Amino acid sequence: MANTLNTPLRLALIGMSGAGKSFWTRKLAAQGSPALSCDDLIEQRLQPLLAAGGYQGIGGVAAWMGWPDSPHYAEREAQYLQEEIAVLSEVLDDLSRDAQKPLVLDTTGSVIHAGNHLLLRLRRQMTVVYLAASEQERQLLIERYLADPKPVLWRGAFQPRPGEAPRDTVARCYPALIAARRQSYEALAHCTIPLAELRDPSLTAADFLEKIQRALAGDSSTR
Repeated sequence: MANTLNTPLRLALIGMSGAGKSFWTRKLAAQGSPALSCDDLIEQRLQPLLAAGGYQGIGGVAAWMGWPDSPHYAEREAQYLQEEIAVLSEVLDDLSRDAQKPLVLDTTGSVIHAGNHLLLRLRRQMTVVYLAASEQERQLLIERYLADPKPVLWRGAFQPRPGEAPRDTVARCYPALIAARRQSYEALAHCTIPLAELRDPSLTAADFLEKIQRALAGDSSTR
C-alpha cells in the first residue's frame, strides 16, 4: 500500500470499542463516503438468534453473548466470530469485484481474530487506520464498556478470582485485553492516529483524512 490515501478512498478503522471508529465513520459518511458498520452487519446475521431471546441492537448482541463466565458465552463467542469472518469476507469480495468502489469500514474491536488470510486481504484492499488510546484514555474505554457493553471476544483474557463479581473482573482484566490487542492492531494498521489528536470537537471529516495522510507519509505533526 502506498504511503498516500488512494483513490477510490478505502479506509478500514480499527481499535478498541469506544475509540471513535463509529464516530469517524459516520462523519465521513455524512460527507458522502459510502460506509459500512461490521457491528450492524453481524447483528443482522445473528438476528434469528437475537429475536428468539428478545434481544435487539448492538447492546442486545452483547446481552445475548453475556458475561464471559456465563455457561453459553464460549459458544456464542464462537458464533459471533464466525459471523464476523463471514461479514469481512463478503465486504472484501465485494470490493474485489469493483475496483472503483470506495468504502469506509467501521470494524469491530475483534477484527484481529478474523484470521491471517482475511487480515492480509484487508491490508491489501484497504488503508487500515488504528485509532490508538493512551494509557490514560484506556481507563475511559473501560468505563464506557462497563456503562454500555458492546460485544467483546475475550479469548481467554477474562480470568475471574474466587468470589469476584463479573463487572469487577471486567474492570481488572480489560486493561490486559487492550494491551494484548495493541500489538496486533499496530501490526495490521498502515498508520496509527492517537486519540489525543482527535479530541478537538471542531475537527471535520476533512481534518481526519488529513491526519491520516500525514501519518501515512510519516509526518507526526498535528494541526
